[in-house]
Amino acid sequence: MHRVHLTYTLAGRETVQQRDLHHPLMALLAAVHDTGSISAAARQLGLSYRHVWGELKRWEGELGQSLVIWVKGQPALLSPFGEKLLWAERRAQARLAPQVEALRAELEQAFAIAFDASAGVIPMTASHDDALPLLRTLAQTQHKLHLDIQFTGSVDALAALNDGRCLMAGFHALTDSPLRSPTAKVYRPMLRPGHHKLVSFARRTQGLIVAPGNPLGITKLADLCRSGLRFANRARGTGTRVVLEDLLAAQKIPASAIAELERTEPSHRAAAEAVASGGADAAFGIEAAARARGLDFVPIAREQYFLVTLQHALDQPQVQTLLALLKSEAWRAQLNAIPGYAAENSGEVLSLRRVLPWWIYRKPKR
Repeated sequence: MHRVHLTYTLAGRETVQQRDLHHPLMALLAAVHDTGSISAAARQLGLSYRHVWGELKRWEGELGQSLVIWVKGQPALLSPFGEKLLWAERRAQARLAPQVEALRAELEQAFAIAFDASAGVIPMTASHDDALPLLRTLAQTQHKLHLDIQFTGSVDALAALNDGRCLMAGFHALTDSPLRSPTAKVYRPMLRPGHHKLVSFARRTQGLIVAPGNPLGITKLADLCRSGLRFANRARGTGTRVVLEDLLAAQKIPASAIAELERTEPSHRAAAEAVASGGADAAFGIEAAARARGLDFVPIAREQYFLVTLQHALDQPQVQTLLALLKSEAWRAQLNAIPGYAAENSGEVLSLRRVLPWWIYRKPKR
């Protein structure tokens, strides 16, 4: 099985560009097929006879099969394999033309942003959230600011920021957790006062997602310990998993008492879908995901969703544009309209030590 590797050409607007996928071997085969000779094929392509002959021989060695029937004094004919190869390429070109054109348009649009001096881009890795796609749309339409968001768990988002794989990360946490809580143990090693800058994004409500009418009467975390109750959890490394572990520890509920604790779903929406489809009796997640599927919701805790960047990036023009957008009335109205969300100090740069009081330093010796 031979693999196909695609490349593309980036050129100025004044440059005449070929409008289809192009492979040099296929151009050689087509020219030989159309003209019936190596020399005529070379003239058609604007190449030398020696070059065309040498390339055909090289490709025969590369592919391990004859491409041309080489008979001295006779017209050049493609071999049966050469004919099949040309047919396969033409068939694929015809069938994939719409997808290829869509891909080209997508690439051209992306590069148009790169060459537009008035447009900005913020690579962002963030925990799954219902509000961020709305922010992305608003930023693009109002400010030509493109938020390139990759959704993942909170832990992976912060790791991406610290590894230099994004400019901004999104994570969420309980802000009143004590020093030795699961929340502090997970996030404290990943955040450094003075190095990281917290930006307030939203307050969210986390809780239990249950079937309409809550037929099992699930009203508190301890109810998850019931025998036979099917629970859809979030994966390790997600902020919601950390929140749940923190709440269980605070209430002294052993995680081992919850059946199917390691049955996980990849997002809030997926967790809600597990309940909506009857595959689970309860899940832990945000209110917006429950309401979107017509499910009931039992609020358990209020958490803060943060955007975080490094101190040296805070003054970058695109970051400042985003901060201004987060403070705007247009954004606050959209955010407050989402069930379980509140625009609390949205866009404000916060003191990491004050908001997340997990850093305790000894007083300097006198």
